[in-house]
Amino acid sequence: MIETIKIGTIRWHHLVNPTEDDFLYIQETFHFHELDIEDCRSLLNQRPKIDTYDDYYFLILHFPVFDQSNTFIKTREDKIFWGEDFIITMGRADWIISDKFRDTRQRIDKKEDLEIATSDALLYFILEFMMKHTYGVIRRVGDRVDGAGRYLFDRKSVKTIENISVTRKNIIQLNTIFKPQLLLFQRLEKGTIEGYAENMEDYWGNILDAYNKMWDLIEDYSELIEGFSKTFDSMQANRTNEIMKILTFISSILMPMTLISGIYGMNVDLPFGKNPYAFLFIILVMVGVFFGFMFYFKRKKWM
Repeated sequence: MIETIKIGTIRWHHLVNPTEDDFLYIQETFHFHELDIEDCRSLLNQRPKIDTYDDYYFLILHFPVFDQSNTFIKTREDKIFWGEDFIITMGRADWIISDKFRDTRQRIDKKEDLEIATSDALLYFILEFMMKHTYGVIRRVGDRVDGAGRYLFDRKSVKTIENISVTRKNIIQLNTIFKPQLLLFQRLEKGTIEGYAENMEDYWGNILDAYNKMWDLIEDYSELIEGFSKTFDSMQANRTNEIMKILTFISSILMPMTLISGIYGMNVDLPFGKNPYAFLFIILVMVGVFFGFMFYFKRKKWM
């Protein structure tokens, strides 16, 4: 379904859950390249890009969203046609860009002044909104990184491992989204992509600054989560060593006691075997062995 709003001389067309009829309509109406329409039909995520033509640009952009469980980040792909007097966006009914389209239409109905006079300004208006939404997603990842740091000293190791693993996966996904698009926004800021309005370099620079800021946050979170992961592994190894040391102490102490009790458990004549105080004597020897080992371990500072 195609919806349209008019902002001055600019039209914003939005395709909600586009069908084959919608693709045929925009191709016949705007004479878009067939390969661009094929890209729009594709359900697979493609590499971010800007294709340049004589009378329009075609953009494929990626933005992060959380899945329905609010646990893992997935990639949401936006396809945008950018012409001199129009912008065409595509999205699902539940996607954030659809919400922005409906909000803009309500503001126009209320006769609010959006201060948008060119298609470049409208594209900036859309991208700025998407950057704010993306920043919110990254901040949520940052909160989970902070949570991973707090969980380091939690005895619930399974919960800590799960939190670190999920956060690392999300950061890797953010890297795959952000890295390919950095050059794309640099082309806008440097004027390689000329657009249709003058003096837009500062605005594209603002988009690039926001993008670089989020990219820096992602790199910081990546370093932090890697540090937390190594720290957690070291703590788990140290706990394992402590447990093994205690078990070794217990085995070392019990070994001579087991030997003595095994010898006097045999059905043969042994020294003091018929002495009525033999049992008490053997118990005292075992207690002496115990305290002797404890004194030796303390003196060697092994405990």
